[in-house]
Amino acid sequence: MGADPVPRDPRLAAWLITRRREIEHALAARLGDAAPSPAAPEAEALRRFRSFVSTALQRGVAPAPALDGLRVSEARVTALLGAWTECSAAAAGAQADTVRAVLEPLAARFGAALRDTAPARRRSGAPRTRSRAVRAAIDRVADGYLAIDVDSRRIVDANPAAGALLQTTRDALLGADAATFVPEAERESWWAHLDSLVEGGDTRRFPSRLRDAGGSRVGVEVSLSRHAQRSRTLALALLRPLDA
Repeated sequence: MGADPVPRDPRLAAWLITRRREIEHALAARLGDAAPSPAAPEAEALRRFRSFVSTALQRGVAPAPALDGLRVSEARVTALLGAWTECSAAAAGAQADTVRAVLEPLAARFGAALRDTAPARRRSGAPRTRSRAVRAAIDRVADGYLAIDVDSRRIVDANPAAGALLQTTRDALLGADAATFVPEAERESWWAHLDSLVEGGDTRRFPSRLRDAGGSRVGVEVSLSRHAQRSRTLALALLRPLDA
């Protein structure tokens, strides 16, 4: 399935990002015990659908959905996308019909792609995990590297360069709240980038200041990219020190 034109609406794409948590809470309440767990493949399908919607609205073109390695029940995903669409429409209040009119065709396209690619996805299986060679390469990178769980905002991976940059060790970074190293004045920008990353795969680049373990400020150029796993979405941050 190739790219298809859709109404371009960056404002709606941004609105869906800012209201993501509200919509998720409404969806959980609507589905009750039928709601998929965060680790369920249907939950991953919903995350990929949100990314698909965001990209389509921002660019005015619906790309081919990213479905590699996804093994799900088409019927369950169709019902889940329908419920999410209704929760999004309800959150829009007076604009509910407008939001529904945009999202329903996108849900239909996503469902059609899911159905059309089912045989190939069953043959391909789940994506392979990162190899030891990649792990070793990350550890050798001169720039700091952090992997941050977008939902919990905790650091789940880091390299030695990040530890050196923040005046601590790699092991001390693992499991730490990212807010520990992001000064309060910078947090709104960081959290906005993390939330928007859930909905779209484009890399974000921005200057920022971090706070090291000793309390000193560290100027960095941040390159932030998205890595979707089955149970969570990670923000992969490369941190390049700015010249003093």
